[in-house]
Amino acid sequence: DFARAAAEVFASAGINVTLANDYTPTPAVSYAVKHRNHAGGVMITSSHNPASWNGFKYKASYGGSARPAIIQSIERELGAPLPQSQKKGAITEGDLKADYIAALRQFVDLAAIARSGFKFGIDCMYGAGRGVLSGIFRQAGVPHVEIRAEANPLFPGINPEPIEPHTLACQQMVVREGCAAGLITDGDADRIGACDEHGNYVTSHMIFALMLRWLLESKGWSGDVVRAFNTTRMLDRIAAKHGRRLLECGIGFKYICDLILAPGNNILIGGEESGGIGIARHLPERDGILNSLILASIMAESKRTLGQLVQDLFDEYGAHYYGRIDLHISDPMKSSAIARARAGVSEFDGHKVLRSEDLDGVKFFLEDPAAQAETKTGPKRAEPWLLLRASGTEPLLRIYCEAGSPELVKSLLAAGEQFALGKQ
Repeated sequence: DFARAAAEVFASAGINVTLANDYTPTPAVSYAVKHRNHAGGVMITSSHNPASWNGFKYKASYGGSARPAIIQSIERELGAPLPQSQKKGAITEGDLKADYIAALRQFVDLAAIARSGFKFGIDCMYGAGRGVLSGIFRQAGVPHVEIRAEANPLFPGINPEPIEPHTLACQQMVVREGCAAGLITDGDADRIGACDEHGNYVTSHMIFALMLRWLLESKGWSGDVVRAFNTTRMLDRIAAKHGRRLLECGIGFKYICDLILAPGNNILIGGEESGGIGIARHLPERDGILNSLILASIMAESKRTLGQLVQDLFDEYGAHYYGRIDLHISDPMKSSAIARARAGVSEFDGHKVLRSEDLDGVKFFLEDPAAQAETKTGPKRAEPWLLLRASGTEPLLRIYCEAGSPELVKSLLAAGEQFALGKQ
């Protein structure tokens, strides 16, 4: 209903509109904009957020998130009188998924995935990805089980965000059905989450790292790497090993898109903590369904389960564990926490602050002798960091952490929460 209302406003201004005839993944809309030479696109979605945060995603003519400059130009028009045209534009309903799905089929070797014998779990989280990945697998003869594929605007019991605890149904299903991995897409299917064969949640950081290693070592594609400020530094180690430049940007895929499109840049892949990962030669856009196919392809090529692949990363680049907590606190308390963080902090949970950065929020790099010491038994584990940032889409403060052990992540997050609440 909201999509049709948006289409009617465009049509009243004399603009012709193609209106999707079914629930459609965001990357499919972006693909249609680019390959049908449309001027732009609008996706009506709350994405991974609660339904009450429903809104617009604007997609520019290049088929990706609107760059910051485009968003600013749109925002300047808010509240202005709606333009009207004597000749109304046409609204034509159409299928925006078929061409997109055909492109996905060409990106990976589906026959090899089928030959691998791996069985996959698919969790659509009641979102717009329903039936897409399962349809591709069904046609290719890939064994799979799909859950939460019915349209349910209440998203019962969850937010459609592919992180714990919302992924529990998939984790349980994977173990119950004997799958080699669970592949999870968010409400509008542009973000990915996963779980391994034992039902362990696999973070988007490890998915990003696996995809990067595959693109560099298996595909041999050229280009540099972009990661958001709150994303694993394992990517830095992988990029350095392969002689690739790594660029860091603010949190939000629009900043990654900006770097992909910047003249002179040759970006291979970019991604963010929330599961949004984009491969530039496909689209300057996040794509949870494509990334699910790539994970399945990596498993098929390597003959390794998802859990084994993550362990391979740890063996080569060191143990990297991650956690995040979301604090629903008042705006004054949120502002106070950020102000105190900017003023300087000496330690968290007994770990000395080595330095801080404020590209987007305030990130503290912390001392950990086990991460800084020379080791003869294998690669160094992750150097710990803790990030405090006010959300740009919801009324909350997010605290992110990466470290070399799950215990250290847990203790640092607890210390960060005490700090944010003014108890440290």
